[in-house]
Amino acid sequence: MQPEWSTRISWPDLPGDVRAGIEEILGAPVQEWSTQRGGFSPGTADRVRTASGQRAFVKAVGTALNEHSPAIHRREAANTAGLPPEVPSPALIGTFDDGEWVALILADVEGRAPRVPWSLAELTIVLDALLDLAGTPVPQTLAHLPFLEHELREAFGGWARVRDDQPESCDPWILENLDALETLATQGLKDLGGSSLVHTDIRADNILITEDNQAVLVDWPWACIGAGWMDALSLLINARVFDADFDVESVLASHPVFAQVLPGNINGVLSGLGAYFIDAARQPPPAGLPTVRAFQQQQGDAVIAWLQQRACVG
Repeated sequence: MQPEWSTRISWPDLPGDVRAGIEEILGAPVQEWSTQRGGFSPGTADRVRTASGQRAFVKAVGTALNEHSPAIHRREAANTAGLPPEVPSPALIGTFDDGEWVALILADVEGRAPRVPWSLAELTIVLDALLDLAGTPVPQTLAHLPFLEHELREAFGGWARVRDDQPESCDPWILENLDALETLATQGLKDLGGSSLVHTDIRADNILITEDNQAVLVDWPWACIGAGWMDALSLLINARVFDADFDVESVLASHPVFAQVLPGNINGVLSGLGAYFIDAARQPPPAGLPTVRAFQQQQGDAVIAWLQQRACVG
């Protein structure tokens, strides 16, 4: 199922002083731009080319579009700047910030989003990159990142909120198994501990596949320190979102990124993520992000169906 992406503004919609500030960083006027699909931000996501021929990727957002998004861009800029060179991510060229508008100017990557529904070949390319990421020591430049189990504590507590205020049309299986799901999520939170650099928002629209079949990971505002296999599990959830019949179990059993992961670890984290998605999906949409709740519901449905098939509760 293809998510419904948010409608973005594009390069000409930016205020003139913001465009001028970005062009000053680039060193030449922007002559061409191409807006990229995907994601839920109301801001720009444009590949640009300047009069000097330089190419870059520009993402910009202002408080009028969403009051929280500029702070997220600032966080992404800081995290991206601190990434070690061996992490496959676009280099940060510069940042524009006037207090209201924040823009990231990044190296343009010659690549495309993975094709969805996912193929096993492209999924494996990304899993291999995530295996390398899990083995990359967290540099001192990112030692301040939050720990994954702390960052997701509130999210993994979503089943208690579902019990207190049941969503409309909630899957009866969830309501019948709330106690077991809550126990699983509590354990899953503990299983997120670790010392790896974790992207924390891995899905098809945050990945590029290059011509030489390498995966590049983009959009780093939610980076954390924790269990190195968390990103890989998120990728398998994304595969299930686009194809409910994707054989994720065979990938779990065969790819080395999951070599040290126990079935109970998977069940616990799936339950915690399900708690987050199901609880969040019934909330009012944030300003400027009208489609994000529907996608959270799609992710929640995918997680719950997977848990049911794993027969870990009920």
